[in-house]
Amino acid sequence: MGISKRFSLASAAFALAISAFASDPALSADLIRIVSPYRTTTLDPMRSASAGNIETYGQIYARLLRRDPDSGALQPGLAERWEISDDGRVYTFHLRDAQFSNGTQITADDVVFSLSRIHGDKQSAYPAPLEAMDTIVAKDPKTVVITLKSAFAPFLDNLEIWNMGIVSKADVDARGVEKAFADMPVTSGPYKVKEWKPNEMLVIEPNPHYWRTGYPKSDATVELREVTSPETRIAMLKAGEAEVVRSVPWTQIADLKATKGIDMRLEPSTTIYMTLLDHKREPFSNLKARQAAAEALDSKAIAKAVTLGNAQVANTTLPMIDFHDNDYPGIPYDPVKAKALLQESGMMGHEVKILAMSGPTEQVALLLQAQWQAIGLKPTIVNVDVGAWWDAIGKGDYDATPSSWYNETTDPDLAVRWAVCGTCGSNSYSTYYNNPKVNDLVEQGTRETDPVKRAAIYKEIQKISHSHTLSD
Repeated sequence: MGISKRFSLASAAFALAISAFASDPALSADLIRIVSPYRTTTLDPMRSASAGNIETYGQIYARLLRRDPDSGALQPGLAERWEISDDGRVYTFHLRDAQFSNGTQITADDVVFSLSRIHGDKQSAYPAPLEAMDTIVAKDPKTVVITLKSAFAPFLDNLEIWNMGIVSKADVDARGVEKAFADMPVTSGPYKVKEWKPNEMLVIEPNPHYWRTGYPKSDATVELREVTSPETRIAMLKAGEAEVVRSVPWTQIADLKATKGIDMRLEPSTTIYMTLLDHKREPFSNLKARQAAAEALDSKAIAKAVTLGNAQVANTTLPMIDFHDNDYPGIPYDPVKAKALLQESGMMGHEVKILAMSGPTEQVALLLQAQWQAIGLKPTIVNVDVGAWWDAIGKGDYDATPSSWYNETTDPDLAVRWAVCGTCGSNSYSTYYNNPKVNDLVEQGTRETDPVKRAAIYKEIQKISHSHTLSD
């Protein structure tokens, strides 16, 4: 998801090179308790894109493909093999012998049903990954044929995204959508649901019919407990009331690393922090004002202050994914030049409404306020909850706001569509940046199958969308 403005996106941002979690290595043989701020609100894999639901979907639903956790390469999942036509439009998937948690066979009809819901159901939270799909049919009980509108290079990657879990058509037909996913769904992944207490916890246990022999690696029942307070989560871990903590605050990492008996891990991530600027209204509808805002920010200092040295500074509009331009120089910190640019823009002394939510983005907002004030802007911080934040940026009712997003795959297609494409439905993550050249390159990137040529396309997208020398 998204980025901010055309050029100063990453200058107002820093890429999280890692995501954090901590755990007690002495996991119980019978029970693993995971505490997380992320809530499970639905067990239907196509109806929500929230973090808590995404984590749950990965445990209880299998997909056609899976990603190797070590190499990152796509591997066979429910599809044991596949072929692609010479023109890149027809994908034929051959399903392995696999079963749902109730012991019934997973068939091509289940795959067609599941992917068709994602593609065309009005309640689908994220149909974009299947936008290129034209038709999907079950050739026989173990063969699925998908025909695309045109060649689409990221298609296999998109089939591994969180909402691509396969559900039981027979069960949904028998019980209806609401009942089928109410509390005890038929699952296809490594776990099945044992108990769900919304707003409290989800209890899952190993699925004895899961196709991967030896998985899950533990026979333990798993409790996914919803605990909003980070202080409470850390205290539970230290007190032995939880075995795993999700979403560890940056300020707690060093202490947990030093605590005996706790395994504090930092893992690679496709997350990027950035500052969104609204291109529709002053001051940031003005190119030079955006340039000034970008060069006024000491991104290295911001990254260090917020993550305590646990992240690297972003140099482009994209996180660390395939075809990231590691050699691009980024935007320099130059407050003197920034002040001159702001003077030239005619926006000196202009008020700037910065939306902020609690957590790391609130700290970033304070740093933005100080550094923009130093060049002559008049920034004020407006604290909002998450609902009000989404409402405001959706309407363009803001001037600037720190945010973050991550890419669901290592392929850059979804990233550029979310962050810098003005015609892809996201309004460039609600910044209203709309560059025809970038929009055209986004489409070229999906049609091109040669990796070298694709790399050149995405390098050009990063250069244009991040450059502060090109006009709109």
